[in-house]
Amino acid sequence: MDFQVKRDTQDINWAEVNQLLKGFGLTNHTVLETKFAFEHSQEVVFILLDNRLIGCGRALTDYIAQAAIYNIAVDKDYQGQGIGKFIIKTFVDYLSKCNITLYTHPDTVSWYKQLGFESMKTGMAIYHESHIEELRKMNFV
Repeated sequence: MDFQVKRDTQDINWAEVNQLLKGFGLTNHTVLETKFAFEHSQEVVFILLDNRLIGCGRALTDYIAQAAIYNIAVDKDYQGQGIGKFIIKTFVDYLSKCNITLYTHPDTVSWYKQLGFESMKTGMAIYHESHIEELRKMNFV
């Protein structure tokens, strides 16, 4: 498969990004809010095939010690073809000097473990009151 990799936010179809993330329950934000989040992330990866978004992700980092990866999504029609692994490898390679944390759905924990991530024993979070009940229902907490 010959796909295009974009590492910036120029000329991105934000409606496609938002739709892809919503399809996996990764956002309930508007298109403009999703655009804002990606544009204010230090690292982004977009995978396009024939100018159509098929995968994405973003990371926040200080480039010295800490990084966090968010919003990894691959179109269901293209899963199992190594695109998600490619996105993660891109972030891990670029952020290799950092401790990298990842926030994911409980159903994908084992997939990330196969990529070298380890479960944390001391990870903590404060969730916004508008999200906590849904997160509990989905077994995030």
